[in-house]
Amino acid sequence: MRITVFGAAGSVGGRVVSEALFRGHEVTAVVRDPARFPDLDPRAEARVGDAARADDVAALGADRDLVISATRPPHGSERELAATAEALLSGLAGTDVRLLTVGGAGSLRVPGGGDTMAVDDPRFVPTAWRGIALACNAQFDVFRADSAVNWTYLSPPAHLQPGARTGTFRVGGDELLVDDDGVSAISMEDLAVALVDEAENPRHHRARFTVAY
Repeated sequence: MRITVFGAAGSVGGRVVSEALFRGHEVTAVVRDPARFPDLDPRAEARVGDAARADDVAALGADRDLVISATRPPHGSERELAATAEALLSGLAGTDVRLLTVGGAGSLRVPGGGDTMAVDDPRFVPTAWRGIALACNAQFDVFRADSAVNWTYLSPPAHLQPGARTGTFRVGGDELLVDDDGVSAISMEDLAVALVDEAENPRHHRARFTVAY
């Protein structure tokens, strides 16, 4: 496949680029600042672009099979997430290009909590993370309102950190996945595996899914 990845120099985006290249896909790695080019996997085509600009999305998504967005705003700019979602959808509207976005866990339902979302449960979203979690919820709302693009939204578990690539994890829908100890976690490496799995074998069309150990 021909894949464009926005946020390609980020902690998740970089792992997604490497995972896709490992599987033999053709990857265009997009960053906003060309100073980040040295941080990119040298096997990818490096390009400058901004996922928050619909024209950039359209240009860098042209003739691609898939666009992946793994962008994260700097602290204090969390509200950019919803606007970026709108730009991604606008840039791909009217095309057959699929869109996969790495989002947030805040809108997942808490197991056994009825309709309680993770953002409202401090066991999973501490106060310090609430701002970005609420911004991700607004981002997800933008996607849920769209019917023009074949989008997929990946909500990570509550804890996402660098770690090992095991290739073994569970896949869920709208409920936060936790283990027997109540922990909701996965490595960034395995999140990248899950994302590229979905890219290769799409199962969630205009829908959200989540993963965890």
